[in-house]
Amino acid sequence: MNTRNDSPAYNILMYSHDTYGLGHIHRTMAIANHLRDRNTNVLILTGSPIAGRFRFPEQVDFVRIPGMIKKTNSEYQSLSIRIDQKKALSIRTNIILATTKTFRPDLFIVDKEPLGLKREVLPTLEWLKKSLPSTVTILGLRDILDDSAVIQRDWQEKNVYAYLEQLYSEIWVYGNKAIFDPVEMYKIPPSIHNKIQFTGYIPRKTLAPNTKTNIRKRYRIMREDTFILVTTGGGGDGFEVIDHYLSMHDYYPTSLPFKTIIITGPFMPKKVREEIKIRARRYGIKTQPFHPKIEELISAADLVISMGGNFSKSVGKVHSNRRIASYENL
Repeated sequence: MNTRNDSPAYNILMYSHDTYGLGHIHRTMAIANHLRDRNTNVLILTGSPIAGRFRFPEQVDFVRIPGMIKKTNSEYQSLSIRIDQKKALSIRTNIILATTKTFRPDLFIVDKEPLGLKREVLPTLEWLKKSLPSTVTILGLRDILDDSAVIQRDWQEKNVYAYLEQLYSEIWVYGNKAIFDPVEMYKIPPSIHNKIQFTGYIPRKTLAPNTKTNIRKRYRIMREDTFILVTTGGGGDGFEVIDHYLSMHDYYPTSLPFKTIIITGPFMPKKVREEIKIRARRYGIKTQPFHPKIEELISAADLVISMGGNFSKSVGKVHSNRRIASYENL
C-alpha cells in the first residue's frame, strides 16, 4: 500500500461537475472558500471554460480538464476541441486519475454526479479505495437534484446505490431535511443512512457594507435611481428572458424610469449576445457576458430578474441579499 507524504498540509481535492451553466463552479468555490485555511490546500478539477476568470483565494487552485457540454440527457460533446465524446472523456478520466495520484488527497469531494460525467470519476474512486484507503471520499449533493422518479431510475440503472455503499465515506447534502428529504425522495437504502450528513444551505460570502454604494457609483447609478439587474446564469438558455425584457422597452419606446444592467451569460452564443447588445444600446442599457462577482451586483440592485435555474446559486444569492426578484422557468 502507498504511504502518504509527510507534508503538514491537508489536501482537499474537489471534482466539479461542469457541463452547463455556472451553478456548479460557484457552489464548489463557495465550499472551497469555507474549507481552506493556512494549512489546507484545495485543488478543484473543473471543465468550466470560465474558471480562470474567477479570483481564487490563497490556498485554492484548479486543474482545467477539457470542457464538455450537454446535448441530450445521454449525449455530450467537447466544448472547444473537435474530438469525439469517447476521446474527450478518456482525456478527462486520465487527468482526474493522474491528478489524484500525484496530489494524494486527504479528502476527495465529488459534486452532484456520484460517478462523475459518464462514470469518469469511477476509476479514481476505485484507485483511492485500493491504494489510498485513508482518503475520506465525499459525495456532495444539493437537496433537489431532479424529479425523484428520474433520480431513482437513473441511480438504479447506473448501480449508484451500490457504489455509494462501497466507495463513499460520507454523503453531504447541502440543504435542510425538514424542507426536503432526499433520503426519502430518492429511496436511499437504510444501509447508507449513517453516511448522510445534512450541512444546511451553503452560506454566501458576507459583502463589505459599502459594496452597494461602490457598485452603483462604478456604473453611474444614482441613489435615487431604480436599478434593475437581469441575469440568466450561464446564458445557454437565457435568451427568452432577456428578449422579453427588451421587448418591454420596445413596447414603451419612451425612456422607462429605471436603469438596467444585463448579464447575458458566457455560454450564450456570441451572435445572440451581439444582437442583444445592439438592442439594449438603444435604451441606454449596459450588457456584459459575465461578471465574476455577481453577488455584488445583486446587492446593489433594487430588482433582480433571474432564471433561478440552479436554486442554490441564483435564488439563494438574491434572497440572501434581500432583493425583490422575478423568476422565470422555476
